[in-house]
This record gives sequence, structure tokens and C-alpha cells, in this order.
Amino acid sequence: MDIRSLRMFCHLATSLHFGHTSSAMHVSAPTLSRTIQRLEEEVGEALFSRDNRRVQLTDAGQKFLLFAQRVLHDWQDLEQHLSAGHEALSGQIHIYCSVTASYSFLYELLNDFRHQHPAVDIKLSTGDPADALDWVRDGNADISITAKPDKLSSSLMFQKLGDAPLQMVGPVVPCQVSQQIATHDIDWQALPYILPERGLARTRLDKWCKSQGFKPRVHAEVSGHEAIVSMVALGLGVGPVPLAVLRGSPLKNNIRVLDLPKPFGPFEVGLCSSKRALQDPKVAAFWAIAQQPR
Repeated sequence: MDIRSLRMFCHLATSLHFGHTSSAMHVSAPTLSRTIQRLEEEVGEALFSRDNRRVQLTDAGQKFLLFAQRVLHDWQDLEQHLSAGHEALSGQIHIYCSVTASYSFLYELLNDFRHQHPAVDIKLSTGDPADALDWVRDGNADISITAKPDKLSSSLMFQKLGDAPLQMVGPVVPCQVSQQIATHDIDWQALPYILPERGLARTRLDKWCKSQGFKPRVHAEVSGHEAIVSMVALGLGVGPVPLAVLRGSPLKNNIRVLDLPKPFGPFEVGLCSSKRALQDPKVAAFWAIAQQPR
């Protein structure tokens, strides 16, 4: 029984939805299920009753929730007490990430960091995730949130926060593209594609098309995954989008995820910083928080 497991349990006790909790806690659904199962084995009682339609706390789960909340509260108090014994950090750190990453991965980290180091100012820049490594490499940001590249420069460090499955999405609106994908045997070569100009998602898509024996018919190239969702929703084509972007998009009801003959595979999403920047105590403190179990 550890702090991270208790946090997962408390979130699930509130959401009562395994999918929502696994996404919010940046773990896979099987990992969440195994964590809850281990807690139930340690407690000796079922904490949730679940069927195909709903999840509910059992009586034992209600009692365990009170215990877990007390432990997490005491843990937070201990962290505050220990950090108070050190010289307070001050100054500014600069973080770069996409809009989606700012609420799906960064929010909890910033909350913990501000709690422990209130005198440190945060400068946040958002933009195309394909630029995240360059912002750190060029010294324009201390930390970025990015997908881990296939090859990471020896001057950079990466701390994983979670996985971000890459999905192929198509439009729901009646159009030629929605007709083309309304079959179990989709002709992928005939579809128009909305693609990121560059970045890991573009690399994955190009490799996937090559493995299927064709080059994508590019209808448009855009900057940022959110723009892909918008253009797909308009019926202009299909495109690759991380699952976190889909879940946070106001247009998620205007698109649908397509079944692929071969999956893309997930991204590893995490913090990236240069080894030089990590010598700054403020940056190192932020990095340390990301390494804590949650």
C-alpha cells in the first residue's frame, strides 16, 4: 500500500469510472485494475462493486476512503513540514507545453509545486508540441512537456509522466469522408489526411502508412493536434490525434475513433529538461515532484 495507490483509489471513489480515473492518473486501465485488486487483497474486502453498467463503493470501500483521505492529508502535511525546514526557493521557472498538456499533465504538478514552493514564479508558454524539445534545447524554456522522441539527445533528460495513445479519427458529419470510413474494410490509401507538419505523430503516421504499403494523400498540414481535430470534424479528412487531445476537445462528439489494421502504439509523455537547466535548484525541485509517486 503506497501513496500513489491511495491517490488512485480516492480518484476512482469519486469518479466511479475506471476509464476516467486511468486517464486522469496517467496509467493504463489494466494497471488501475491491478492496483485496486492489490488494495482489496491487503484490506481483505471488496472496495468496489462493479458490473458492466456501473461502479459503486462497498461499505468497506466507504470506510477505506476515510482512511485513505486521512493518510493523504497527513502525507501532504509532512511534505509541507519537511520543505519548511529548507531555505525557501525563489525566482522563476519557464515551462513550455501544448494547451492539452497544460491541463492533462501539468495541472497536478503545478499544484504540488506551488504548494511546496510558493515564492517561485511560473512562466508558462503554450504552442505546438513539435516545438517542445527545441524550446528546451535552445534554452528558451527550463522544462517542457513532450512525447519522448525515438532518440533523445545526450544533453537532455526525460522523466515519464504517462502514456498518450495515438488514435486515428474521422468525421461524423455526413460527407464523402464519413462515407468512405463507414465500412469494416476501409480503403486507407484513398482517404485524405490531415497531418501535423512535423513531430512524433507525423513520424508515426508516415511509418504506419509505409507499413501498409502506401503514401498518405495529404489534404492539409497543420500546427498542433487540436487543429487536426477541428479539420477532421469539418469532414475534410482523417488524422492522427493523441487520446488526451480527444478527451479534452469540445469537438469530441463530432469525430470518431477508427479501428486500425495495425495500431500506432502509445507515446511516452513526460518532462524534458537539459542537464544544465537541472543544476538550477528551482528546476531540480520541480523535477523531483514529478518523480514522486502519484
